[in-house]
Amino acid sequence: MTQVTGNLPDGTPNWLDIGVPDIDRARTFYGTLLGWQFEDAGPEAGHYNQCKLRGAPVAGMMQNPDDAPDEYWWTVYFAADDCDGLAKRAADAGGEVVMPPMDVMSIGRMAIVRDPQGGQFGLWQGREHHGSAIVNEPGSFVWNELVTPDSKAAGDFYQAVFGYELEPMPGDMDYTVLRRASDGRYIGGILGGADMVLGNGRTAVPTWMTYFAVEDADEAVRKVTAGGGTVDSGPADSPYGRSAAVRDPFGVPFHVMKPAPEQG
Repeated sequence: MTQVTGNLPDGTPNWLDIGVPDIDRARTFYGTLLGWQFEDAGPEAGHYNQCKLRGAPVAGMMQNPDDAPDEYWWTVYFAADDCDGLAKRAADAGGEVVMPPMDVMSIGRMAIVRDPQGGQFGLWQGREHHGSAIVNEPGSFVWNELVTPDSKAAGDFYQAVFGYELEPMPGDMDYTVLRRASDGRYIGGILGGADMVLGNGRTAVPTWMTYFAVEDADEAVRKVTAGGGTVDSGPADSPYGRSAAVRDPFGVPFHVMKPAPEQG
């Protein structure tokens, strides 16, 4: 378990949120699956909901506007000591600043950025709100990875923005682990060479994918399907744990994972 009590170093995943067409259904689905409770911030905040684990915020949820497209996703935010500076660095590296840096009341400053391949992510400069207060335990995120067709170009971009160290994994899989330059800590990965063609023939947009930790991956899959979600693959074992690729009732992809015990 990791409890977060302050701002994290630049480039560390520090928050998640999602826009959905039916927030009541989303609350029921994710509350049942991950044990979340919800706190509505009220009309002045657009009824943004904080998803909480044992009273601590771990993610956010909001109602999408009526004119939003029929695709929804979890947005991963990365810690930014200087949101404006990192947004400019992303633009200079070939990314697109979709939402320029803006204050979110008194709680922090944010921006939304799209990398050159189309992967979208957020920047969060915490003030009163530092981000996810619990990580790496059931009901919170344990890993985030970018699924993209070009891992080399993606790695170059994120290294330019956040200064990551890039560590290609041995073997046949096109996978690069991202390490925080300040201390070498693993903070995410890039899965390249991915099949970006959907079953209906459309091309999927490169996406940051979140792994949520669960106590039991098989039971989590049962809860996903019982709640109206679907299973893309798994559950399956790996050296890192037992996981499954799933989707919520709105088609949002994510993973549920029972992490392998830490080797000591």
